[in-house]
Amino acid sequence: MVEGGEREQLTPTRTELAWPGKRTQVERIALPFQVVETVNQSRATREQTPMLAGLPPPPLFEGQTTADTSWKNKLIWGDNKYVMASLLQGDPSIGLEPLAGKIDLIYIDPPFATGADFSINMKVGDAEWMKEASIIEEKAYRDTWGKGLDSYLQMLYERLVLMKDLLSDKGSIYVHLDWHVGHYVKLIMDEIFQKENFVNEIAWRKLHSPKSQSISFGNQWDSVFLYARNASQMKFNPVYKKHTEEYIKSFNKDDHDGRGPYVTMPLKAYGIQRTAGRKTFEWRGVLAPWLYSKENLDRMWEEGRIYTTSSGDYRYKRYLQDTAGSLVSDLWVDDEVLPLQGISSESLDFPTQKPEALLERIIKASSKEGALVADFFSGSGTTIAVAEKLGRRWIGCDLSRFAIQVTRKRLLDIADCQPFEVLNLGKYERRHWQMNVLNGKQEDGSRAIADYLCFIVALYHAEPVEGYGHLHGHKTGRWVHVGATDAAVTRAEVMDAVRECQAHRYTALDVLGWEWEMGLHDTICDEARRLGVDLHLLYIPREVMDKRAVEAGDVHFYELAYLKTSLLQDGQSVTVRLDDFVIPCPDLVPDEVRSKVKKWSDYIDFWAVDWNYARDTFHNEWQTYRTRKSPTLRLISDPHTYPEPGKCCILVKVIDIFGNDTTQLLEVTVP
Repeated sequence: MVEGGEREQLTPTRTELAWPGKRTQVERIALPFQVVETVNQSRATREQTPMLAGLPPPPLFEGQTTADTSWKNKLIWGDNKYVMASLLQGDPSIGLEPLAGKIDLIYIDPPFATGADFSINMKVGDAEWMKEASIIEEKAYRDTWGKGLDSYLQMLYERLVLMKDLLSDKGSIYVHLDWHVGHYVKLIMDEIFQKENFVNEIAWRKLHSPKSQSISFGNQWDSVFLYARNASQMKFNPVYKKHTEEYIKSFNKDDHDGRGPYVTMPLKAYGIQRTAGRKTFEWRGVLAPWLYSKENLDRMWEEGRIYTTSSGDYRYKRYLQDTAGSLVSDLWVDDEVLPLQGISSESLDFPTQKPEALLERIIKASSKEGALVADFFSGSGTTIAVAEKLGRRWIGCDLSRFAIQVTRKRLLDIADCQPFEVLNLGKYERRHWQMNVLNGKQEDGSRAIADYLCFIVALYHAEPVEGYGHLHGHKTGRWVHVGATDAAVTRAEVMDAVRECQAHRYTALDVLGWEWEMGLHDTICDEARRLGVDLHLLYIPREVMDKRAVEAGDVHFYELAYLKTSLLQDGQSVTVRLDDFVIPCPDLVPDEVRSKVKKWSDYIDFWAVDWNYARDTFHNEWQTYRTRKSPTLRLISDPHTYPEPGKCCILVKVIDIFGNDTTQLLEVTVP
């Protein structure tokens, strides 16, 4: 401090962007992953090889001579800050090695900090409506606008630091932004990646016509910043676009020898001699010796591509058929990367969806087959869908359950899609929140549990109670049991609470849980009713862990969906039929839309069957789902034939239009 109480001015030591509360140290919380589903992998071969019978082998990884069949692509639901920290650390429990320095290409299209939450165009049957994402799922990256621009920049800063650590030495990152924050993020990336590793600012035309503006020029383009982990080692493949008509017309000569039109280009000499017959021709230098080596010049001479003019200068013939196209610059306004329109066959009615051609150009430019590509704001899954089609390995991550469902279906629509896993941090993320966030990093485990129970009971608008073994709250004639953060609610746990209600002659019980034992909902409510207890099972939503959602009152508990199925069996052949489904959160659907719904199946978006459920990860062995081209949903599965007699468990998973899943456990006896 100096006289007069003024704060001493510190001399900056580097150029950087500053904002109130800026933190350059990034908290790295590595949590174990939970594999909740495997897709496109037969159970019979899953332990020997990840390939589904008949699929081609996976592409080679960077630097490999034989394919690594242990790798599965990963679609991850959760906060990307936790996900990236966990990827850096690796997870031996699922066979995942640390990925620090292993990702070859990252593309992200983060929210542009406009302050508005995304909406999603929803459809039920023949009715459509625009639904706020804050009700369907947590508000997309709600944290980013807690303190306006400052918190947005802090959010992105921390994630970019983690992305840099994940990039390989040859890796590159593309960050897609618009005019709202692009200039701020450019400075942040200069600080994190160093300005000498800045490669390009790409201008991409995002609209066919500019937006109409009353007091300014209409905005029509986005910025895509390209940085390298190490510019001297960065992997880059030149990208070409189709020639324009004007360019093609410039090839105005033709010898009619079958080689097509050509133009002539000057060829200056640099001291190489060539003797042909009685004449000696001297190459006295060329403008680009790395393109025209002696070997190339000799070949061009033998092919008759080089000739002399009347003044004695050398020229060569450049044929149109030999040109790969025009080199792509940093201005992307060509027709090959046109923005999506609503009528596009690609369109999934997903906000901020980008065209596949845009990602194809990026992935081809900065990776080769077998390289590992990641998108940590994956949205509708364009990046990983294109990576799959181009033979790259991939990791996709998003905070929205709805986005994960859109991406899962998109991948399944790709012919010969390689097996992939659906993961989350689930119980581990909740456990971390309970012990370190909710309870202020208290060391007393019993106190933390008590605080957690009181917190959930209060959010449910109930009063906490003491002196019971399995009852934690009371709400207008109903008693409340709260499930743990790190374990699924089991049948035994529910029945313990039911019997405690019965012992005290309480007639109504609500059980709140994050996850549920597979098949628990099928008969337990009937069992409780026989004991005189009206039982309701309700999900604890992920919004509970979002402080701002809690403060805004945007937390809703919903009952588990009701699902009725039946098995149709003919000897060793078994078929599953859906008979009824009641959505767990009907209040999310507007009354005017609900009145137009003609059948219960309109609320189902996707369903799948695990024919040999072993009470482990759900193994997706058959599925059907709605698409824009085929909106009708099948209600009867294909038949499955069991090769051996015995008892088997079948697990049916239904995913509703909001991305929530419901399961039902069935048993079959094979004669």
